[in-house]
Amino acid sequence: MNEQELQLQTWKYVLGFVDAAVIKCAIELGIADTIKDRGGHMTLSELSQTLGCAPSFLFRILRYLVHQGVFDEIPVRNRDGETGFTLTPISRRLLLKGEDASMAPFLLMETSPVMLKPWHFLSGRVRANGSPTFEAAHGMDLWSYASKDLAHSELFNNAMACSAKNTVSAILQGSVEVFQGLSTVVDVGGGKGTAMRMLVEKCPWIRAINFDSPHVVEAAPQIQGVQHIKGDMFQSVPKADAAYLMFVLHDWNDEECVQILKNCKDAIGKEKGKVIIVDAVIDEDYSKKHGLSEVGLMLDMAMMAHTREGKERTEAEWKNVLAQAGFNAYTIKPILAAQSIIEAFP
Repeated sequence: MNEQELQLQTWKYVLGFVDAAVIKCAIELGIADTIKDRGGHMTLSELSQTLGCAPSFLFRILRYLVHQGVFDEIPVRNRDGETGFTLTPISRRLLLKGEDASMAPFLLMETSPVMLKPWHFLSGRVRANGSPTFEAAHGMDLWSYASKDLAHSELFNNAMACSAKNTVSAILQGSVEVFQGLSTVVDVGGGKGTAMRMLVEKCPWIRAINFDSPHVVEAAPQIQGVQHIKGDMFQSVPKADAAYLMFVLHDWNDEECVQILKNCKDAIGKEKGKVIIVDAVIDEDYSKKHGLSEVGLMLDMAMMAHTREGKERTEAEWKNVLAQAGFNAYTIKPILAAQSIIEAFP
């Protein structure tokens, strides 16, 4: 690495928050949605007038995002000779609020003051006997906070729903066979029921159960083919052929995961029963890998910032947790997402 590259890398770390902050600004202003609604391209003057923004500030936001590939510039014919701004694949994926594949709700959740504050306590967490970061920041854990602050709970569940849309879509497109032969599936910690809605649309023979905490289930919409049940996964899980856990077990330590998995094992059918886990599997040789493997490491840092003892796990760590919970066999299937499918069999 030469001196110029070293300086650039250093500045990227120093100002690493800028990308998320500017994209959050663009989402809140509705820039991408406005361009889409107005035919796919707009000039600066059209955007500033429609959005009620100061043209000079809006231009600087757009200039930065064009440089990052989030928007693109195209020539337009008007008497002022202005440039038009149009969407790119990343702005469609990241900025549009109403699109199924949009990650905008997830970004808004992660960049909210509630979720950003714990990062300032990370070094204290790493020190011996350090307090969990979210509790140090807010005086209670994430789940207690969400149960008391319904606005944050809504923000969190919207984020989980948008993430679920992308991940479940990848599962149903590439690995739908994991649901073959199942009559009932219970989504443990299923939030608003997004995953089960998508599942029954693709596999209408399945009777789905969306299982979560009372304050979550009470805010969930009615979904045809999906039964909402409220409860505590640390106590018991509704009976089904298979238990489905997506973005759940990484929130908890090994002992807590074992308890959840034992309850799932008690709930599933003995003959064709299984547990379907959708979570990251950290590759211990990740430095030689490319693609989405790095996302697992970033998610692991987020678990340290936002949960008491949650973490992303290696295959060896997953094997250990599953064995302690009484599962005799498992398989791991990569999908086109940051997570993998782990099928565990009693």
